[in-house]
Amino acid sequence: MTTPEQMHQILNDGSLYVDYGPGLEWLEAERLAGKERIHDYNATRPGESARREQLLTEILGSVGPGAWIEPPLHASYGTHVHVGADFYANFGLTLVDDAEVRIGDRVMIAPHVTISTAGHPVHPASRTGGTQFSRPVTIGDDVWIGAGVVILPGVTIGAGSVVGAGSVVTRDVPPMVVAVGSPCRVLRTVTEADRTPGGPVVGGHP
Repeated sequence: MTTPEQMHQILNDGSLYVDYGPGLEWLEAERLAGKERIHDYNATRPGESARREQLLTEILGSVGPGAWIEPPLHASYGTHVHVGADFYANFGLTLVDDAEVRIGDRVMIAPHVTISTAGHPVHPASRTGGTQFSRPVTIGDDVWIGAGVVILPGVTIGAGSVVGAGSVVTRDVPPMVVAVGSPCRVLRTVTEADRTPGGPVVGGHP
């Protein structure tokens, strides 16, 4: 029988696993509890800021001061997500957080972004019975993620970078660059000239 400690290790090391069935009732209960809390969060009224702040501390694994997420929020667990100070996510953030998602300080996320730590084997025989794998996602401080971005398992986005709207991030993005496209590629570095607005719009308002 897989212990919770062993299972959480498997969830973060890229091993193949199934996340339901005999002996994993506790894991299914974790997911259900997270979805119940998220349901309550999404049902809050716009003026209930204090209630949202409290619920966010119950939904996520850790929350830095000043963090805010606009409903609706969607997550597999919620508790595997850690966000830093002054984090902001706009409407429609989806977190497939089977593995850990760690997000730094002052990160801005535009509407309808998906961060997925989970995937399935390419060969159909290896997907039988819902077999999957998961790898952590890390986003550094001061990152701006544009609207409609999809971030795939195992990706690290370096501090200070911008990921352009609509990008599909399949591999690591280094610090202090602008990266765009599907698959996402580095377009250029962030320079002192970027302190002044007026250049090409890549991200979409957070």
